[in-house]
Amino acid sequence: MPHILILNGPNLNRLGKREPDVYGTDTLTDLEQRLFQFAEGIQTELTFFQSNHEGDLIDALHEAEEQYDGIVLNPGAFSHYSYALRDAVAAISIPVIEVHLSNPHAREEFRHRSVIAPVARGQITGLGFEGYKLAISYFMNTNNK
Repeated sequence: MPHILILNGPNLNRLGKREPDVYGTDTLTDLEQRLFQFAEGIQTELTFFQSNHEGDLIDALHEAEEQYDGIVLNPGAFSHYSYALRDAVAAISIPVIEVHLSNPHAREEFRHRSVIAPVARGQITGLGFEGYKLAISYFMNTNNK
């Protein structure tokens, strides 16, 4: 059974409370429950990890080597400036899809650039929770190793 890591960065633990006009009122737990149900239907195992700390996310990426078939990464604001996180993505052989709940290109200018995108397999933005499902589906429908 394919195994995918869902890695969420800073402030994703505040979903449902943080800027509900941008991110909605559903929580991180809601996201995880929906993705778990989705994964069951396509016979995929998911592991969830969230941290507000850059080093924890980097450690999770390093430890993912040889454990997962793909990584769905929402780096949050780290997307725009964390070269350390970018380098961690580049340093592993597991394909990574960068996801964002909102569309960063429709928001403040500082959000328009991702330093992660150039080293990720792809990027999905602005589709809310559905973006995660699309990333998982990508891993299920392609040979990524």
